[in-house]
Amino acid sequence: MTATETQPHEQRERRRVRGGPLRDVVGLVLLPLPLLVAMVPVSFAGGGTRRWFGRGESQRADAQAAKDAAAAAFYELDTAHRDLRISIETITAVDTSPAARKAAEDYEGFGRRIDEVSQQYITAVDSHDLDRDDLDGAAVARARADLTRAREELDRVRSELERFAQGLGPLLQTAETQLARLAPAVERARQALLAASNALDAARARGLRADDLATRLAALGPELTRLNQGAGQHGVQETIRRADDMLRKAEGVRAEAERLPEKAAEIDKRLVSLRTRAQAITTRAGKVDPVLSELRRRYSAACWQDLQQVPEQAAQSVQQAEVKLREAQQARDEQRWADATSLLATVRALLDGTDEAVSAAGDRLRRLDAVSFDRQKEVERTRFAVRDAQRLAMAGRSTPDPRHAGPLDEAVARLDRAVAGLEGRHPDWWHFLTETEAVRETAARVVQEIRGARGGAGGGTG
Repeated sequence: MTATETQPHEQRERRRVRGGPLRDVVGLVLLPLPLLVAMVPVSFAGGGTRRWFGRGESQRADAQAAKDAAAAAFYELDTAHRDLRISIETITAVDTSPAARKAAEDYEGFGRRIDEVSQQYITAVDSHDLDRDDLDGAAVARARADLTRAREELDRVRSELERFAQGLGPLLQTAETQLARLAPAVERARQALLAASNALDAARARGLRADDLATRLAALGPELTRLNQGAGQHGVQETIRRADDMLRKAEGVRAEAERLPEKAAEIDKRLVSLRTRAQAITTRAGKVDPVLSELRRRYSAACWQDLQQVPEQAAQSVQQAEVKLREAQQARDEQRWADATSLLATVRALLDGTDEAVSAAGDRLRRLDAVSFDRQKEVERTRFAVRDAQRLAMAGRSTPDPRHAGPLDEAVARLDRAVAGLEGRHPDWWHFLTETEAVRETAARVVQEIRGARGGAGGGTG
C-alpha cells in the first residue's frame, strides 16, 4: 500500500474540494466553442432569463391562436362562398326574372369582396413567420394584431354572405322545384316516345300502315335530340316545356295507334250497317206512292202537297249515300281513316234525312186519320196545356203578368180559329194539327218563363 493510500479519507476529500473549481474552469476552457455556447444558458439560467422566456412563449402562443382562428374563418368563408355559388347557379339555370338577374349581380359583387379579404388574410400569414427563433415580442404582437384583423374581416364578410344567402330562399325554392321536375319530365317524355313507337309497331304487325301516325312520330325525332342535349344548352324551363310537349304528342300517337284496330273494326261495322240501312230505306221509299195516293184521295191538297217530291228525293238521297259508301270503302281500304270517318258521317246524314222524309208520309196519314175521326181529343189536349199555363200564371197573384197573359190569350184565340176552320166539306186537317201544336208550344214556353222567373219553383196546378 502506498503512502497516499494510507492517508486518512477526510484529508483526501479536503484536497479534492480545494482543487475542484480550478479544474472546472480549465475543463471549460478546453471544450470546443460550439459546445461552450450551447452550455451558456444552462450555466446562467438564473431567475431573470427564465421569466422573460416564459412571457415570449405566451405571446407567441397567442399569435399562433390568432393565426389558427384566421385560418378557420378563411375556410368557413370559402365553404359559404362555394355553397352560395351552387345556389346562384341553380337559380340562374332556371329563372330569368329581374330578381334572379339581380341576385347574380350581387353575387359577383360578393366575389370581389371575398377576393379582397382573402388576399388580406394571405398577406398577413405570409408576413409573419411565427416559427422563427429570433422573433421578438413586438413582431409577435404585430403578427397577432394583423391576423386578428384578417379574421374579423373574414367573419364580417361571411356574415353578410350568409344573410344574402338567406334572402335567396324563395328564388332558390322555386328553382329547386323546377329542377326536381326536370329529370322526371325528361324520363316520362322518353318513355312515352318509346311506348308510342311500340304501339305503332304492334299496329303495323296487324297489317295497319298508320302512315299519318308514323309521320307524327317521326316529327318528334328532332325534339328528342334537343331534349337529349339537356338543360345546360337549352335551359331548364325550355327543356321541361319541350318534355311536356313531347309527352303529350307521344301519348296521343300511342293512344291512336292502340285504338287503330278498334277503329278499323268500327269502320267496317258502320259500312255494313249503313249499306243495310240504305237498302231498307229504298224499300220503304217504294211504299210512299201508295200512301200519297191515299192522302190525295181522302184529304184536301193542303194536307199532302208538301210530300209530293218525297219519293223522288228519297231515291236521289239513297243514290248519293251509296256513292259516298263506295268512297268510304275505298278510303278504308287505303287506310285513310279520317276520310273514311268523314264520308260515313255524310252517308249517315243523307240517310237520316231520307228516313225522316219517307216516314213523314205514313205519319201524316196516321195523324190525319186520327184527328178526322175524333177532333175533340186534339182540342182537349191543347186546351189542357193552355189552362195549365194560365193557372201557373195566376198562382200567388191577383192579376197575371201581362208578359204571360198576352201570349196565352192569343193562344186561346188561335185555337178557337183553328177549330172554326174545320167547318166545310173539305177541312184542312193538317193546318188544324199544326195550329194546335203551335198553341201547345206557346203554353209550354210561358210555363218555362214563369218557372225561370220564380227560380225554378212551382209548376202546374192541374
